[in-house]
Amino acid sequence: MKEKVSVPFMLLGILFNVCLITANLLETKVILVFDITVTAGLLVFPVSYIINDCIAEVWGFKKARLIIWSGFAMNFFVVVAARIAVALPAAPFWEGEEGFNFVFGMAPRIVVASLSAFLAGSFLNAYVMSKMKIASRGKNFSVRAICSTVVGETADSLIFFPLAFGGIIPVRELLIIMGIQIILKSLYEVLVLPVTIRVVKTIKKIEGTDVYDNDISYSVLKIKDL
Repeated sequence: MKEKVSVPFMLLGILFNVCLITANLLETKVILVFDITVTAGLLVFPVSYIINDCIAEVWGFKKARLIIWSGFAMNFFVVVAARIAVALPAAPFWEGEEGFNFVFGMAPRIVVASLSAFLAGSFLNAYVMSKMKIASRGKNFSVRAICSTVVGETADSLIFFPLAFGGIIPVRELLIIMGIQIILKSLYEVLVLPVTIRVVKTIKKIEGTDVYDNDISYSVLKIKDL
């Protein structure tokens, strides 16, 4: 019998992909949050880590691995489609080409940095969540969610910013930006933690499942191992 995909899992997977694609598009705008300069992607990107926590907690690392790779594939698809659209000649009467190219004409360096950081941060987040669940025997979800997010967001920032802006932004400023991003994204997790806890409890009740990743492979390449 083929394994069925539950509605909660499907919806979380869709939301995960939407958040990643939206975050990448919003990254083109710089905003001020309490006089701190950040990118607009901060509005939705941390949500992907919250969803990652939920999936790893309820269905385990193997399902989280599937969702992470699906997010990577969807992001890659959007990037390729955007590059093709930018390269195509605009109609003579269309006046929005400059703005369109600004949003969708992502530099290859930024794309590589973004996708690499996403994979590393997301897999570390799921791995830490999984291992801590086993070690704590399923207790202290709040601590596990926060710790896994801090690890994932730190890895994401440590990879993305040097790859994307190394040699362009002074090292001191780069370190400050990285630190601010890590703190704000982790704080985001803390603020919405009550919602995350309620969502996880509700899904566990609906699904009737609470997976512990005993004796599994944590290889990120075993996508077919569900």
